[in-house]
Amino acid sequence: MVTKRRAGRPPEAYLPLPPATFHILLALADGELHGYAIMKGVAARSEGSVRLGPGTLYGSLKRLLEAGLVEEGGERVDPERGDERRRYYRLTPLGLSVVRAEARRLDAMVRAASHAARRPCA
Repeated sequence: MVTKRRAGRPPEAYLPLPPATFHILLALADGELHGYAIMKGVAARSEGSVRLGPGTLYGSLKRLLEAGLVEEGGERVDPERGDERRRYYRLTPLGLSVVRAEARRLDAMVRAASHAARRPCA
């Protein structure tokens, strides 16, 4: 679980990430996005297997902001939505390090599982 910011914590100290948190950070690795675009991006990237509801998304974003993994990019008009203001979010350098560390951790788990699956049963 992502916890409040503590000075000098290495990225690995934030691991393992909850799946929703990993997907949000992964979406933001592509650049600054507003909440609805994060939800759409996660659904598209996961081919519909992961769908974030507003409660999950904004609760996770609040924790990520408190932990210093994400920061607000400000509000601006979304041309596709008329004159509504949207709050944008972006990764901090720490957030990018954490999502990369989690991707490495998950990759190592998949490689270990794949190796184990190829071994003959005794």
